[in-house]
Amino acid sequence: MLLALIAVVVYINLQVVPVVEPFFIPTVTPTTNPESYINQAEAYYQEGKLLNAIDAYKQAILAEPNNSSHYVNLTRVQILAGQYEDALENSELALLRSNDNPLAHVVHAWALDFTGDYVQAEASIKTALELAPDNAFAHAVYAEILIDNGDFEKASEESIRALELDPTSLETHRARGYVLYWTGNYERAITEYSAAININNKIPNLHLMQGYSYYAIGEYDQAVSAFNQANALNPSNPTPDYEISRIYLLEGLYSRAIQYASQAVEDDPTNAKMHGNLGVMYAKNGQYPEALEHLSLAVQGGMTSNNEVVNGISLSYDLKVIEIFSSYSLTLARTDRCEEAIPIFQTMLSQVGENEIAVANANEGLSICQQSLDD
Repeated sequence: MLLALIAVVVYINLQVVPVVEPFFIPTVTPTTNPESYINQAEAYYQEGKLLNAIDAYKQAILAEPNNSSHYVNLTRVQILAGQYEDALENSELALLRSNDNPLAHVVHAWALDFTGDYVQAEASIKTALELAPDNAFAHAVYAEILIDNGDFEKASEESIRALELDPTSLETHRARGYVLYWTGNYERAITEYSAAININNKIPNLHLMQGYSYYAIGEYDQAVSAFNQANALNPSNPTPDYEISRIYLLEGLYSRAIQYASQAVEDDPTNAKMHGNLGVMYAKNGQYPEALEHLSLAVQGGMTSNNEVVNGISLSYDLKVIEIFSSYSLTLARTDRCEEAIPIFQTMLSQVGENEIAVANANEGLSICQQSLDD
């Protein structure tokens, strides 16, 4: 028996122990090639799955964190998806990794433009063009920046140059469409946006801008269709619903206008403009209690039924703001709440007295209140 036990111990030492992994030593796991993440991201982008593409590019960055190109690609898709602040941050990370990468400067300029820093955007895009004078993407972004800066003539030149350099690029057609829209060439803008959509029909902003162009020439059915497509691609954005509600308001279809304006409020419940727009729709439809609920939030601010804070808007010469203040004060007057309405009418006359619509509405409201006092 003793000899048998010795034989077992010898066998374990010689045969079993050498093939057993030592405890507490980490197992080596294979790292996914960043190229596979890039391929995934590009496939998602072509399918219009921008959020999935963004996630895939982030995985590529984790696998290869010092590659500036990964940040450039991520920034571009984030801009197309409307994630402008995140895009700006990643464009800066791209520049930190390679300050001589012209595309890093291009997307940085693009992100700066979308976040409203037009001066820095122009400086950044000029750096990009110094590094790559014939880059179509750079000329396209420069055209958009110039439009936002009000330099329409130079913007037109840049957008044409971008198309000459690359007539197959989504960004060059998009930029040309943007320039044409803001210079009042709406039908040609529709053509350019259609060309961009033919390249990738899953980008919400392209359909949104096409909708604006159709709206500008009175093609309301086409505009609604384009806005609906933008909404389908990005349901959380209140803008398409808002714009559709404005079309139905213009056509006198108040119930439909209320439907879309309500959806816009659901999409962005803390946005005073969305509440004001819905209030205007209710007021037009004669639903005064509902109108006052939303108009009061827009003008005075307050808390929604779901305990969300809304900050009221300030009176200005913006026509949509004047519409909201006019609708609020007139609805107060028509519901015998003149003690609240009259100070608003007086504020409108003193602060936006050069706007004929504001003056006419204020005088009408004061007349209603005076008649109420006489009775």
